[in-house]
Amino acid sequence: MPAATASLRNAYERAPLPAESPADHAPKPRDATLPEVVGAVFSSFLGIRKGKAMQKDAVSIKPHQVVLVGIALAAVFVVSLLLLVRVIIRAAGA
Repeated sequence: MPAATASLRNAYERAPLPAESPADHAPKPRDATLPEVVGAVFSSFLGIRKGKAMQKDAVSIKPHQVVLVGIALAAVFVVSLLLLVRVIIRAAGA
């Protein structure tokens, strides 16, 4: 084997392997729990969500979770308003 070929072969064998990106071994983000989703949706209703929390939630909360909890919280809000109006009307004697 010529010296140039042997030298190239040795350089190839000693060459470091390409580094794996950290994303390859990053842990899968966990799914958000129901209280976390309710808290995120409720604070979004009030408009007090912080940017850092919103970025964290964007990874852990799935869109279908937000939609379902949002519909449920909106329904609870409407029902509570209707009950409040009935109580006020009965208290006024109408």
